[in-house]
Amino acid sequence: MADRQQDVDLVVVGSGAAGLAAAVTAAWHGLKVVVVEKAEGLGGATAWSGGWMWAPLNPLAKAAGIDEAPETVRTYLRHELGERYDPAKIDAFLDAAPKMVAFFNEKTALQFADGNAIADVHGDTPGAGTGGRSVIAAPFDGRQLDRKTLKKLRKTMPETAFLGMPIQAGPDLMAFLTVTRSFRSFVHVAKRVTRHLHDLARYGRAMQLVNGVALTGRLAKSADALGVETWVSSPAKHLIKEGARITGVVVETPDGEMTLTARRGVVLAAGGFPWDVERRRELFPRTPTGKEHWPLPPPSASGDGLRLGESVGGEIDTGLYSPVAWAPVSVVPYPDGHVGHFPHIIDRGKPGIIGVLSNGRRFVNEAAGYYDYVDAMVKAVPENEELCSWLICSHRFQRRYGIGITRPAPVPFRHWIRKGYLKAGKTLEELARNCGIDPDGLAATVAEYNRHAARGEDPEFGRGSTPYNRKSGDPAHGPNPCVAPLDRGPFYAVKVVPGCFGTFAGLKTNEHAQVLDARGLPIDGLYAAGSDMASIMGGYYPAGGINLGPAMTFGHIAGLHAAGQRATGSPETPGENADA
Repeated sequence: MADRQQDVDLVVVGSGAAGLAAAVTAAWHGLKVVVVEKAEGLGGATAWSGGWMWAPLNPLAKAAGIDEAPETVRTYLRHELGERYDPAKIDAFLDAAPKMVAFFNEKTALQFADGNAIADVHGDTPGAGTGGRSVIAAPFDGRQLDRKTLKKLRKTMPETAFLGMPIQAGPDLMAFLTVTRSFRSFVHVAKRVTRHLHDLARYGRAMQLVNGVALTGRLAKSADALGVETWVSSPAKHLIKEGARITGVVVETPDGEMTLTARRGVVLAAGGFPWDVERRRELFPRTPTGKEHWPLPPPSASGDGLRLGESVGGEIDTGLYSPVAWAPVSVVPYPDGHVGHFPHIIDRGKPGIIGVLSNGRRFVNEAAGYYDYVDAMVKAVPENEELCSWLICSHRFQRRYGIGITRPAPVPFRHWIRKGYLKAGKTLEELARNCGIDPDGLAATVAEYNRHAARGEDPEFGRGSTPYNRKSGDPAHGPNPCVAPLDRGPFYAVKVVPGCFGTFAGLKTNEHAQVLDARGLPIDGLYAAGSDMASIMGGYYPAGGINLGPAMTFGHIAGLHAAGQRATGSPETPGENADA
């Protein structure tokens, strides 16, 4: 990097799933690729995510005998997206997603595991899938990475790890939840923790990688194998435009400013704008200053890609149902004064917990999707009140499942009460007073809820009525895996506020991931993918993984298009038709 200018074929701005997918795809087809990342580590929001990708019709599902018609998926999306259904982009996604999975599974170090038991969020919508539409990166041993790349790889989000160790939803998580009740679980957890402590001592980080960090680790290994350069602490400052074409980008590296000329163009995949306070103020509901929001992605996801796109004529799509991919979050105080953000994904669906507003009333099916929880909260809380809710449970629930960042038995939890994160009360009335909840409203709500919950029923919100609900519950609890009474104190509560997994509003693109100008025409040499690209779901959240699935798919599409390939498969040998 001593020269102040370097000539390459493709520059990718951002190193999450979308950016690395574009880079690996283009490099496999013979292009010289550089990935520039603003943060100190590779992986972006992807590394802090659960890692699930919604990729209908994928080959892993077909291998398991789940062979549904594309029209079934289209039916689901038409009903879910309504007037925001974009046939061209949905068709491009449904055509390319299974080919994307096949390409990475067959040609790179990114191996997938299936999500054939994971249902779509809204099981009562026509065309909803009951499984086979999701994939996740297979667990990855970080020791397979060379030391330089390993040092650059972002670690798992602290709030969702245990002692810095990522835990994968499914059997791995269930073992941790049942460690005190199952010898088999105890053995599994003991092996995981022992290996993790050894890795911490030797490498200073977790090496048993799962979830989003496994995805970025596998993509990073694939990029290394194909000669992709990955630069960290290197934000893109501005795009270079010659005539009507984007021909490069100026990057601020640790060694000074560098001009990267890009023969095939630039891919914007910098993670959207969850940390851009001003754009949040303009676009998010209920954020008058832009600061009333707690995003889960790293702070480096601050809108750079959108600003770069706008600077050369790209248009932002603000006509979505929601500009933000909502997630319920609790604010975690740490001793050094900084705060963390805990995503409430797992706890809400377990039996014996409810969500209430300050009036003490429930407002949503707590076992529904995380996006739906916050969407309902935004609609239910009066404009003149703080936008928040409370998740409430009993002592038995906390010890069995944990709530928020407080872990289940045998991990101690009372220090979180002293810190003010976890509110406690011997009775519901005491808990309500400590939280600022109406005591009479809460008492009435719990009494009504318990009356039905004793029979495993929830007539008010239908909790446990869909496959998605039941998957998030406890399979060992019956008759309804999502419903149990709150009938014995002491009781605990965690305050939940609006957060997000990312943003939906982004640059307008076509089905080739090309950025569009004000006339709706593609800007030659400029692509966008991931959260820098306006969500193809129109601002809705029909299934888990609808951020990462399209991100990987349209990153793959962008890489193919830049390499002169069509998104219809891959050549048999790397580099074929690279100069087409």
